[in-house]
Amino acid sequence: MIAGVTSPDPALSANPPEAAAGVMAVLRLAAALALGSAVSLGLARFSYALLLPPMRADLGWSYLLAGTMNTINAAGYLVGALAMPRLLARFEPRSLLLAGSVGAAVALALHGLVNGDAVLLALRFVAGLASAATFVAGGLMAAQLTQGPASVQPGLVLGIYYGGTGLGIVVSALLVPWFVAHGAVHAWQGAWLALAAAAALATGLMARETRRRHGRAPVPAGRAAFRWRSLGWGLAGYLMFGLGYIGYMTFVVTLLREQGLPGALITGFYVLLGLGVVASSWLWAGLLQRHRGGRPMALLNALLAAATLLPVLSAHPVAVFVSGALFGGVFLSVVASTTALVRHNLPAAAWPAGIAAFTIVFAAGQIVGPSLVGWVADGAGGLARGFAVSAAVLAAGALFASRQRAL
Repeated sequence: MIAGVTSPDPALSANPPEAAAGVMAVLRLAAALALGSAVSLGLARFSYALLLPPMRADLGWSYLLAGTMNTINAAGYLVGALAMPRLLARFEPRSLLLAGSVGAAVALALHGLVNGDAVLLALRFVAGLASAATFVAGGLMAAQLTQGPASVQPGLVLGIYYGGTGLGIVVSALLVPWFVAHGAVHAWQGAWLALAAAAALATGLMARETRRRHGRAPVPAGRAAFRWRSLGWGLAGYLMFGLGYIGYMTFVVTLLREQGLPGALITGFYVLLGLGVVASSWLWAGLLQRHRGGRPMALLNALLAAATLLPVLSAHPVAVFVSGALFGGVFLSVVASTTALVRHNLPAAAWPAGIAAFTIVFAAGQIVGPSLVGWVADGAGGLARGFAVSAAVLAAGALFASRQRAL
């Protein structure tokens, strides 16, 4: 038995109605865990793209400072990811999942009560720290669910979990523009408070749906060694992913506003992007299940590079919406591909260390990415040039990942 997961009963698996009920229970729990993904990434991180334009205009930020806000968020995420292996050895994953989600909700609420750059930077750090606890713990619990009934496709379970980020993106796209449009002084503050309320609601639902897992033992540290070199090309490809994708997710709304796209179309674009994330659960589940090496990550990184270039090459709404649908339908599946890579190639006792390793390089890439794109955008060529740099980095990630072989 792995912490938090009970081995399937052979008698249950032999009884079709009971087996079907078991499958539904696993999928329902995966959907509940997906609320953690919605909070940690959809609400606490990717909502910032929608808030960046009004905050930048109101507070007089440069692109570099605007990007640094997400750099600091990623730094907090990295610190949290580094701490997770030890925390998971002491506390059961559900406790860390919920504690991180509560922390993220509180941090979001505080975003709506201040307007100083230094305080906002500190809060972005705290939000990243809390998000790492939720995302790593939730990812581990989702990976453990794949040891349930054999008829539950592991790639689908992982896709549902990571696809929850899309729900957070859709909620952000619906909440933020309305609150910004109807606010008074510092109109963006009301949007942060609305996001905090949504995060609190998601946390409550997640706590209720996972309550039967309360009291399980912490994840044992295990003696199975994880050698970073064994998955080195996958880690390198994932580092490039973290470095490249975050520029798009930080600045794409700002780019579209600069290109003159109407606000309603921008909202529709971001909703479509979020729905693409949700759909990715079904789009790529088979790919993640079939391949044990780095081929899925390579393909997905290449598609992201193409999606990142589209709004640079054309500001036509069709090109923009294709970019959003493609990017949304792919980018969180890169994250899911790392969990699948760990699950396919490492013993269960090494899963916490393996997932944490990929989370660490992911966070490291995100630390550099926003500031890099912001710095490039402050120079000649503006945001279009920054997006071209992001696309090149993602293409390099595809090349690196293609060299990762199954162990």
